[in-house]
Amino acid sequence: MSQRFIWGHINVNVADLDLSITFYEKLGFELFRPGIPYLGLEDKEARSMPEAIAQALAVPLSTKGRACIMQLGEGLPKLDLTEFSNSDIRAPLRNQDHGIVRICLATRDLHAAYLQLAADGVEFLAPPTQCSERMAEVAVCKDPDGTLIELLQVHVDRWPRIPRPMT
Repeated sequence: MSQRFIWGHINVNVADLDLSITFYEKLGFELFRPGIPYLGLEDKEARSMPEAIAQALAVPLSTKGRACIMQLGEGLPKLDLTEFSNSDIRAPLRNQDHGIVRICLATRDLHAAYLQLAADGVEFLAPPTQCSERMAEVAVCKDPDGTLIELLQVHVDRWPRIPRPMT
């Protein structure tokens, strides 16, 4: 039996929910829902997670947090920002690590987005860079906790054509 899935959300744990909301708003996200009701978390004050939810997420039973759901346009995936008040702080993954290392957002004008975000104080690893055969341009920035956000402008018209098999 094949299970079908659709996108739900991408979770980013953050040190300061308010600071992170401001950052993601710079990228064009908007608040979809304050708090995450099914986790028992609100956006204004840290609350203890229900025991069953803490167990399901494999976090300590004493875990407190606050959270919100943001969106970039309508539809899915949503962005789930969660601030835990009693979590072990670890550095985010780097591009060469295993696991999910970055979120990619597409834009139609990477240069303009880069200039605006850099002027707003967003930290970039490097300025926009042309990819192989000028098929795309990419720039990677960091959120306030160091999570990597890839900004990408794709030029599909420059991609090689894939020959269709003859029938």
